[in-house]
Amino acid sequence: MPLQGNLRDFSTTQLLNLINLAGKTGTLVIFEGIKTNEKDAIGNVKQAAGAERARVAFKVGKLIGAQLGAQDGNLVSVLNKAGKLTDDQARIIRERAKNTSDKALALLLINANYVSQRDIVASVQQHTLDVVYNLLTWLESPFRFEDSLLPSADRILVPIDLENVIIEGARRIREIEQLTVHLPNLDMALKFPENPREKFKGIHLSVEEWRVVSFVNPRNTIRQIAKANNMSEIEIRRIVFGLEQAGLVEIVLPPGAAASQRTAPGNAANPQQVRAPNVERSVVERIINRLRSNG
Repeated sequence: MPLQGNLRDFSTTQLLNLINLAGKTGTLVIFEGIKTNEKDAIGNVKQAAGAERARVAFKVGKLIGAQLGAQDGNLVSVLNKAGKLTDDQARIIRERAKNTSDKALALLLINANYVSQRDIVASVQQHTLDVVYNLLTWLESPFRFEDSLLPSADRILVPIDLENVIIEGARRIREIEQLTVHLPNLDMALKFPENPREKFKGIHLSVEEWRVVSFVNPRNTIRQIAKANNMSEIEIRRIVFGLEQAGLVEIVLPPGAAASQRTAPGNAANPQQVRAPNVERSVVERIINRLRSNG
């Protein structure tokens, strides 16, 4: 019988410790929780397993791969997110290599001088770690560990020691708590300070930071920007904090939002009172793109 339970009773960190110490091989699958009419021994409402939220694979106690249910974790997407492929390059490669496995595609990209082997290994490893660090913040979800279940043979797997993951995960959880205190409400918006061109002059930003910058507009909430860029709440909070500390953006109320919304964590605007706008590209994007190309 596979190991199963709920993260509210047995945290992700505890699961990683167990898998590491036991040298387990298999896949941890985490599901959406569907409330039932039953309660457990301490009065919590029991949850049935719904749609798959994530899966994390291990081999002899080492982390080898991770995937969020809603995200495409193929090699092209991983390299695109890591900034090793541009959006246009990623789109063209997807069209031309629809039925190519990740391993075969990796050889093609290396031979075509798009990326190096080191780029691929580093990007896959970072993707895996990003997923796992995200899971460490989940407080409630049914899970099941499937012994000996591993990803398909065409996937590129990079072994990672769990001890370092657990230590870094604990540090990141503390950081997340601080970021959440600083920015409790993702339904706030962003705007540029005066003279944005001067502020951005000589600034070197990551691919993810540039993507966020391109959507800076008081009509776009931070939550909408995160969704448009396929970012988690952790990622968007970290990027916004960095941009704000550098004086590149300011946090403001979106048009029509009540002043009380400023500090309410996760308090989305009432759709009957404020209609959430579509995400719009920033009016200064042309300036930013010019600065980026000259940097």
